Amino acid sequence: MIDIGGAVAVEAIDEASRDQPDAEHRAAGVRGVAAHYGDPLREQRTLATGVGLVDRSHRGVVAVSGPERIGWLHTLTSQHLAALGPWQGTELLVLSPHGHVEQHAMVTEDGETTWLDTEPGMTAGLLTYLEKMRFFSQVEPRDATADHALLSLVGPQATDAVATLGVTGLAAPEVLTVPGPKFRSGELPPRPTIRYDVQPLTGGGWARRVPLGVDLLVPRPALDGVVAELRAGGVPAAGLWAYEAVRVAARRPRVGVDTDHRTIPAEVGLIAPAVHLDKGCYRGQETVARVHNLGKPPRRLVLLHLDGVTTDQLPAAGTPVTLDGRTVGFVGTAVHHYELGQVALAVVKRNLADDARLSVGDAAAAVDPG
Repeated sequence: MIDIGGAVAVEAIDEASRDQPDAEHRAAGVRGVAAHYGDPLREQRTLATGVGLVDRSHRGVVAVSGPERIGWLHTLTSQHLAALGPWQGTELLVLSPHGHVEQHAMVTEDGETTWLDTEPGMTAGLLTYLEKMRFFSQVEPRDATADHALLSLVGPQATDAVATLGVTGLAAPEVLTVPGPKFRSGELPPRPTIRYDVQPLTGGGWARRVPLGVDLLVPRPALDGVVAELRAGGVPAAGLWAYEAVRVAARRPRVGVDTDHRTIPAEVGLIAPAVHLDKGCYRGQETVARVHNLGKPPRRLVLLHLDGVTTDQLPAAGTPVTLDGRTVGFVGTAVHHYELGQVALAVVKRNLADDARLSVGDAAAAVDPG
């Protein structure tokens, strides 16, 4: 955890939170992260209107080296990686044979290693899958979480803030338009569906421009020094609660929190950033293609407004969303937002009307139609 006065660790508030290092990483010296630094709503406002530094060093990091790594990952995952060049990033999914989302990873290629950063607690599952699929390929996947840590500069001024570290000119993400059903083969360019600009950091690691700001992967021995440099440059710290509130308002799902074992990419908005619809075969591709061509995923991701009157306690992930006593979905991440109040991401039935009078536990809820 970033050593700043007022820091309150996630696990000090919720011992069962998934936002902490797993036992193996903790034993290797990976520290917990801060939920907040004394004023969560002010920290949110900072991220929404300026820039703040968020410690996300509890995320898992997998490093894949070897001359065949790009082509190998291309065949195993949902993204078109064959043309991914040095100092570029993207996103990928690992799907089940039936097309359900099992893993999501952010991807960065530096010319020697392909870096995958993923949800805390999901590193072992991703690494196990990759190791099982090595066969005779010249690749070396390894867990690099104990060696490297992720920080995030979040907010509209993130690219200005990263100049403190000597990084300038990071281009905005390039996103391909998702084609309509039954599109022509070859309509999608043979490249990642989203492409992130990446630049090296002078002390090792890299900076990656992403939709919410700039991610920094740094060697753990250099972590405190990078934090100190950014803080000296005027960048305030913000806790994970603030980051989650900004993420929820942007309707960006977390796999394993805002998804369940039946979730398919089209239900939660993961086609555009993480699935290339014309790349050829990979595990789960048949379901992805069938749902896209029909144009009717069975469920959809929505932003719910919770009344906050009956209770000020946020619902836990997995809490049912009901309509007239019938379960029509489930809640994922719920937050106290500095402007929107109590809101949550939820996965609900596709044909649920936006004006339906919903309930989440004892609280009334309504879909944000935006």
